[in-house]
Amino acid sequence: MKWFSSLWQTLGKPALSLSLGFIAISAFIIGIVFWGGFNTALEATNTEEFCISCHSMESKPYQELQQTVHWSNHSGVRATCPDCHVPHDWSRKIARKMEASHDVWGWLFQTVNTDEKFEAKRLEMASREWKRFDRDNSLACKNCHDYKSMKWETMSQLAQKQMKRAAEIDQSCIDCHKGIAHQLPEMGTARAPELIAEVGSGVTPSVGESYFSALTKPLYLDATTSEEAGTLNVATKVKVLETSGKRVKVAIEGWRKRVGAGRVIYFDFGVNILSAQLSLDAAKTPDLIRTFEEKQDPMTGLMWERIEADIWTDADYLLGDIAPLWSYAKTTYSSSCSVCHTQPEEAHFDANTWPGMFQGMLAFVNMDQDTQALVQKYLQEHSATFNKDAH
Repeated sequence: MKWFSSLWQTLGKPALSLSLGFIAISAFIIGIVFWGGFNTALEATNTEEFCISCHSMESKPYQELQQTVHWSNHSGVRATCPDCHVPHDWSRKIARKMEASHDVWGWLFQTVNTDEKFEAKRLEMASREWKRFDRDNSLACKNCHDYKSMKWETMSQLAQKQMKRAAEIDQSCIDCHKGIAHQLPEMGTARAPELIAEVGSGVTPSVGESYFSALTKPLYLDATTSEEAGTLNVATKVKVLETSGKRVKVAIEGWRKRVGAGRVIYFDFGVNILSAQLSLDAAKTPDLIRTFEEKQDPMTGLMWERIEADIWTDADYLLGDIAPLWSYAKTTYSSSCSVCHTQPEEAHFDANTWPGMFQGMLAFVNMDQDTQALVQKYLQEHSATFNKDAH
């Protein structure tokens, strides 16, 4: 112990009697000890054991995680609590630890110490995490899931459509995958592709029958080409004219403005409810579009003409009844858009006013693009324009 006594006496001397080198070495050693202790304590709070040491986390979230693919899967890779909820970047990690003081406060005052209290706060807690994921562009997800590494050919057609679109804009994963590790709040969430896969996968279109598109679908000039000739919007009514393999030729009835090539097909005269958009080449293809009467819109002075476009699309995800889509859209609108305020009734606005109002709401909720289009179309087709007796 002589060396310790000697060191203690040395450190106890006035700084003027110590060499600059000794002071620097001592500061360096103390810094290492401090940093090591700090980092050890920091990492100790980044373990699953630490996360579930709180009863409220073990009884609900941890049990829910064990029922998901992130807990057990064919590759044997497990995502733990900190993998998703603690950023990997050091600066963001420290900021997250500071935010976590809110959780300590909740633990002290037993805010969610029972299942009933947890359910009552589930939406609030989930919304806070969704916002954090959005703020970081779902970086926690992308630490493992990379768009560039995905094998599109192994995905279902629906998954390819959604994921390729998301990859093009580097979309935040949480926009569509909120319920991937824990149960969703009772309000639910907007995930139209899952509804579509459930209700639209078993329908076999028949010639002469009418159907509704259950999602946004590509259009083609013939039954075999891979080159897209436009887009068929969600919840658009079509009549099957011909079938060939996995495609059907459909008739799309609607109206278009006499502006440019007239590539956009609208649901009805004078209303901006999208039914389909054709490519420039498709709009110029002979005999693809048949025109009928013309009318002038008194509000804008523009000429409109009623048309029918006969064009091909994929045979899947066509519904014989639009009711499931409208039901889903109504529920989504009622739940998602009531988080911040009481939402207006569908007939409160007319069809051309709703898009601007609805787009303003989207900043406060998370919906995939098909759900956005579906809910907006639902609001427009149930607006004051078509429900004049509502007021």
